[in-house]
Amino acid sequence: MDRAKAFFVTAGSLFSSLLGILYVPVILMVSCNVIDYITGLLAAPGRGDRVNSARGLRGIAKKVCMWLLVVAGAIVDELLQYAGGTVGITLPFTFLVACIVCIWIICNELISILENIADIGVPIPVFLQRIIYYIKQQTESRATLPDDAEGGTGDEGEDI
Repeated sequence: MDRAKAFFVTAGSLFSSLLGILYVPVILMVSCNVIDYITGLLAAPGRGDRVNSARGLRGIAKKVCMWLLVVAGAIVDELLQYAGGTVGITLPFTFLVACIVCIWIICNELISILENIADIGVPIPVFLQRIIYYIKQQTESRATLPDDAEGGTGDEGEDI
């Protein structure tokens, strides 16, 4: 038991030191990913869906891609820090974009979890749905860029 405890404490400390300010959002996101996956499996029979390995692997792949979105956000943050430092500007934040991406994913996962639980047959408190939708809306509105107000970035359809 002591070895298991030491392992988890060491792993948690390592991830905490590597992720820094992203530690809590990433832990919450991964927790929501796991809960969403489990509740999705439990809700599938009630929806008339079949659970199979191909579909399960696709779900896991989607969760991994969510993690990659946070990595992409962290890369953007590092680019902003580098560019700011190059011109002599010290940015007062670290991992801002990655945190916003994490919060957005957590909100989407929470919405999915609530839908899964409702499909299982458990009543969902309306205030909980409203809170989650509000947080998602606030996250999206705070992260809006000037082109977003016009409905796009101007480069839709272009290959990167």
